[in-house]
Amino acid sequence: MPTIKDVAREAGVSIATVSYVLNNKSDSISEQTRNLVLEAARRIGYTPNITARNLRYSRTGLIGYAWHTVAEGQVNPILDRFTYHLAYAAEMAGYHILTFIQPLEEPQAVYDDLSRAGRLDGFILAGIKYDDPRVNLLLERKFPFAGFGRSNPELNFPWVDVDGYGGVKKAVQYLIELGHRRIGFVGWGEDLSATFSERLKGYETTLQEAGLPIPDAYMYYGEHSEQLGRDAFDYWWRLPEEQRPTAVMAVSDLEAIGLMNAAKEYGLTIGEDLSVIGFDDVPMSQYLSPPLTTLQQPIPEIAEILIDMLTAILDRRKAQYESQLVQPLLIKRGSCGTPKA
Repeated sequence: MPTIKDVAREAGVSIATVSYVLNNKSDSISEQTRNLVLEAARRIGYTPNITARNLRYSRTGLIGYAWHTVAEGQVNPILDRFTYHLAYAAEMAGYHILTFIQPLEEPQAVYDDLSRAGRLDGFILAGIKYDDPRVNLLLERKFPFAGFGRSNPELNFPWVDVDGYGGVKKAVQYLIELGHRRIGFVGWGEDLSATFSERLKGYETTLQEAGLPIPDAYMYYGEHSEQLGRDAFDYWWRLPEEQRPTAVMAVSDLEAIGLMNAAKEYGLTIGEDLSVIGFDDVPMSQYLSPPLTTLQQPIPEIAEILIDMLTAILDRRKAQYESQLVQPLLIKRGSCGTPKA
């Protein structure tokens, strides 16, 4: 079985350097050297003695993450991808992810039980909302956690979030540059998360800065689903032709897909008669006809940052990253074009 000495020999560094990297105490070591050591460890099949480390620090070596219930007819491929990359990042740091079911009602109860039982070293939260009871519970208990998403500004905890405000601004500006002046917005309106409010704010701010009107009829809200996109299109189709949006910013790819499906059923050509932009870049978006223009979330980067934040708390070291917004990438595809005269 390969040892730490073998890793040092393979990477061409000292045993001390390997120890610092593998024990997440590498503040003074460059990212290049850190990657060199981790790659050498993977190449020769080195596995750290997790049991010994956990006994030394009174740890379980487990990080809790909840599977999120998805209503019938809905999908959440972003959180599915996130779960995979979270598990990968945790294992690279010497931990494993323990998944559990999070009930829709009183989700904090399971966090209460797990944290009291001492079965976990910490949690990664996702789907965070304002006044999130899980956040309040873990802060009160001083139990380690990090969040994919933000909560109330006054709640201080490590988090990573996608800049929905900046991303939507970039997308709506692109539509304006193409010549669109009647731009609609569709999203889940009853969600209390910062995710929705920041994306809506990006839409409204960009149109206001461009001096473009935002009629109430251009904003359509409902429950997150493909059907919501269809309902939005049906609603706009009943408007006089000269008042219908020529482009739509959807708060997620799922709504964008529903919108495109409904528009094509009415005989419209996406990218010519109607331009559509989504948010998430789910795997299916590039295979639509035409492919969907969308904002891509850097999921692997987010998972890595969150694990670093949480393990820094557990290892009593300075985190490599601070709480931050990461920028989505606008992926331009065939669902957008110039409006017809």
